Amino acid sequence: MDFDLTEAQRDLAALTGAIAASAGDSLWTDLARAGVLAAGLPERAGGDGYGVLERCAVLVELGRAAAPVPYLPSIATAAAALARFGTDAQVARWAAPAGRGEVVLTAADGAFDAAGGRLSGTATAVPALPAAAAVLVPTGAGVFVVTPTDEGVTVAAQDVAGGPGAGQLTLDAVPVDDDRLLGGAEGGAEVSEWLRAHATVGACAAQLGVCERALELTAEYARTRVQFGRAIGSFQAVAQRLADAYIDVAAIRLTLWHAAWRLSEGLPCAREVSTAKFWAADAGHRVAHTAVHVHGGVGIDLSAPVHRYFLAAKYHEFTSGGATAHLRALGTRLS
Repeated sequence: MDFDLTEAQRDLAALTGAIAASAGDSLWTDLARAGVLAAGLPERAGGDGYGVLERCAVLVELGRAAAPVPYLPSIATAAAALARFGTDAQVARWAAPAGRGEVVLTAADGAFDAAGGRLSGTATAVPALPAAAAVLVPTGAGVFVVTPTDEGVTVAAQDVAGGPGAGQLTLDAVPVDDDRLLGGAEGGAEVSEWLRAHATVGACAAQLGVCERALELTAEYARTRVQFGRAIGSFQAVAQRLADAYIDVAAIRLTLWHAAWRLSEGLPCAREVSTAKFWAADAGHRVAHTAVHVHGGVGIDLSAPVHRYFLAAKYHEFTSGGATAHLRALGTRLS
C-alpha cells in the first residue's frame, strides 16, 4: 500500500514547515494569512476541500517545530467537525471564522449529561480552552456547541506543558436548543465517534513530527559531541539507542498513515486508530527519553531546543488516551 503524499499534500506540508521555521509568536496569524488553516476545511467552510490526510500533513510539520498552536483542537477536530456535520448557520458562525484564524475552537472529552434542554458535567485538560470561543460537548443526547459566555459555563485555566494550553470546563445546567446541536438528534453517536477518531489520529500526526525532529537533533548531536576523544555516536550503546529510536519513529509513521488513510476513506478503523495511538504514545515516550539522555545536561537546558520536544512528546503521548488505554481498547476489539 502506498502512503506517499500527493503533490498538493506535500506542497501544503512544505508551506506549513517554512512558516513554522521562520515565525515566532505570530505563527498562528501567519498560518491563517497563508491559508493553511482554511486549507484543512471543506469548501462550505471557506476551505480548499482538503481532508484528514492534508490536516495530518500539516500536523506533522507543526510537530516538527514543536509549535504550541491550537491547530489540532481548533481546525483538525472542532472546525472540521462543524464543517462536516453542522448547519449552514453553525458553519458560518464558528467553522469559517476558525479557518480564517479569527476564533479558536475546541472539543471536550468528559462526562456530560443533557436533560431537559440543559447540559451539566465537567471535563479537565480541555485543549486550548482558555482561548476558545466555542466548545463541542459530546453527550448521550448528541454533541452540542457551547461558548464560555453562556449561562452556567465556567472555564478555569490549567497548567499543561507542551501543548496549546488547557482548561477545566464546568457546565451547570447550561441551556441549549437545537441551534446548538451538531448533526441532529440522530447523529450524536456518529459525531462523537468522528471527533474521537480525528482527534486521536491528529495527535499521532503531531507526535510523528515531534519524534522525527527530536531524533534528527539527537543524531546530529551524537555526531558532533566529542567525549574521550571520540564522537559519542561512535559508542555502541549510543548507536544502539539511536537505532531503536529510528525503528520507533518508523513504526509511528507507518501506523499513523495507515489509520489516517482508512479514516479518510470512510473505512472501519477503530483498531488501526488504537494501534497508531499506542505506537505514538509508547514509542514516542522512548524517543523523547532517548533525545534527553543522549543530549545529557543539554537535554534539560532551557536555552536548547530539546526540552521543548520532550514536553511536546509527553503532551501528545497522553492526548486522546495513553498507550495502556489504547492497548486495552485494541485487545477488546480483537477478542
